[in-house]
Amino acid sequence: MGLLVMILGLVLFLGIHVLTSLRELRAGIVNAIGEGTYKIGYSLVSFAGLALIIWGFGHYRATGWIDVWTPPTAFEHIAVALMLPAVILVVAAYIRGRIYTTLKHPMLVGVKLWAFAHLLANGDLGSIILFGSFLGWAVYDRISLKRRADAGGPPIPVGGPTNDLIAIAVGVIVYLALAFAFHPVVIGVPVMGA
Repeated sequence: MGLLVMILGLVLFLGIHVLTSLRELRAGIVNAIGEGTYKIGYSLVSFAGLALIIWGFGHYRATGWIDVWTPPTAFEHIAVALMLPAVILVVAAYIRGRIYTTLKHPMLVGVKLWAFAHLLANGDLGSIILFGSFLGWAVYDRISLKRRADAGGPPIPVGGPTNDLIAIAVGVIVYLALAFAFHPVVIGVPVMGA
């Protein structure tokens, strides 16, 4: 049951995000219902999808775990190491500096690293579906960005190396909070030695 709920959540969450890449379809919907209504609907569908993913994955982990393979212990260490740049890159998407201008889409690179790291460290079916779906979406979205005529979002000013230092500092703080507070308390799994 949990796995099906999680998959429904993934369809909603990633589906609404794919809609953003379909610029003509998105424009038609915005013209029909208005920008504000579109943004409210987008937010509600995203939130509902995320809630279903979280609930479904938690329920699956508690009641229906399905092992596919057993990752070597070394993969846990690699995953922990990959998560630091992943978090810094997501932060750098909003505190824009040279990292942003070099990578163009550091959030998508961060999501790919996050998903790949979790695929390395987890060998169960639910994790493979969850993190594989996010990895697939991030790859798709990066390809679609190369083909779009517009950037999609409002421009955010780009700074210099100072912004990179801020992004790195904030990223390290967020990484530590995720590793030592969020992951073991909210997810219920310690970062190492689960």
